[in-house]
Amino acid sequence: MTDTGSTPTAPATSASSDASATHAWAPAAPAKRRHRGAWWSGGIAVATVVALVTASLVLIAPGTAIAGVPVGGMTPGAAAEAVSTRLHQTQIVLTGPGSDASVTGADLGAEVDAQAIAQAVFSERPMWNPSTWFAEASHAQITIDRDKAVATVRSAAPQLFTDPTDAVVAYDAEAKTYIVTPAAPGTGVDIDAVLASLQTAFSAGETTVEVRPESVPVEAHTPTFVAQAAADQLNTMIANAGFYVGDERTVPVDADTLASWIELTTDARGAVQMTADIAAIQQVVDTLAGQVDREAEPTTVLADGNGNVLNTLTEGRSGRTLDSTDDIATAYAEQLAAGDAAYVLPVTVTDPAVTKVSRSIEVDLSEQRVYLRQDGAVVTSFLASTGTPSFPTFTGTYRIGWKLTIQNMGNEDLTKPPYYYTENVPWVMYFNGDQAFHGAYWHNNFGNVMSHGCINLRVGDAKYLYDWAPNGTVVWIHA
Repeated sequence: MTDTGSTPTAPATSASSDASATHAWAPAAPAKRRHRGAWWSGGIAVATVVALVTASLVLIAPGTAIAGVPVGGMTPGAAAEAVSTRLHQTQIVLTGPGSDASVTGADLGAEVDAQAIAQAVFSERPMWNPSTWFAEASHAQITIDRDKAVATVRSAAPQLFTDPTDAVVAYDAEAKTYIVTPAAPGTGVDIDAVLASLQTAFSAGETTVEVRPESVPVEAHTPTFVAQAAADQLNTMIANAGFYVGDERTVPVDADTLASWIELTTDARGAVQMTADIAAIQQVVDTLAGQVDREAEPTTVLADGNGNVLNTLTEGRSGRTLDSTDDIATAYAEQLAAGDAAYVLPVTVTDPAVTKVSRSIEVDLSEQRVYLRQDGAVVTSFLASTGTPSFPTFTGTYRIGWKLTIQNMGNEDLTKPPYYYTENVPWVMYFNGDQAFHGAYWHNNFGNVMSHGCINLRVGDAKYLYDWAPNGTVVWIHA
């Protein structure tokens, strides 16, 4: 059968089929479509809200400013960067006569603790808290690198600066002393005033500020008082410079020599520093042994017959030998650099030997002569005048008890014992009660008895005996 394009008819049913049922072929009804519009739109809204909430947790509240820099809606890191950038780019214009220079905050070494400030602002004013929105600006304290700022301003406006003159310490060879040339101050720009102007402008949100530089004195790197202290120390060193054995300055170092050894410089703080020439010091060290070494010299003491020391006749001297001179020059150079010019030498000391001598005085009445003996041998002798038979000089062994350089003898009242009076008797040496050796200026009859019991001597001989015989010297008188 030819297809005519009409709807096909169903085939005939069998005879046994339900005659009332009707069957036909037809396409299935299309499935019912789901509507997604509502949940999709809701998801977008939720995501947006979540994003906003999340942002509010990491951003600074709107309307917030640090100094004059708006930072609302920024993260703390971005805020810190914005604050630092604004400060570094702020222009400082130096005004005034002969000055039209301009520098930036970065040129001055200006800084703020932007990270800490931004973090503190965020902690106090987070976006999620509307009550903190549009609050007053937070303060940001500026600091500057003072040395960098001075160098920058000086480079930009050199006419605003004059250099100070340092104090100088120098050796005056004529006066043999160190003297000081005083310091003179210079002039510069008041950096604190520049910083104050920058702080005011930055806090107000201004990106350019005009500053009329204020002149201030600039102290010298080495002020006068520092130089004077160094000169005083050097002059003290001159006064005691040398090589010592104990407390004795055995080898002095004169001012010119010391000054030739020392070089003066100043350090970064302006302090005066001393360094010493080791090679020059070594030339003197090489001569030390010849000036230090010496033999011991004995001490001589006067003793009585029992060996008891009565007096020191000659003071001995210890011997000494300089030990190794290795490293003395280096050690002394270090000591000079520290301000100490008295170097104690290493020496071996030998104590002096002690020699005892014995002295005695012999008076021979029969000869009317006095003998001075040392270790038994006669040193010298003098004629004397001893006591008359009425006033004898007593024999025996005595000791000189006390001595007087001059004395009035007797009694001014001649009616009373001893019935004589003599003024200004010199070089008196008592040995037995009121009997004594003494000078007699009133007669020249020596070699004959003349006295009231004393032993008269010529004045010069009496002086010699006075100096020769100390208290305790033995006196032997015999006929």
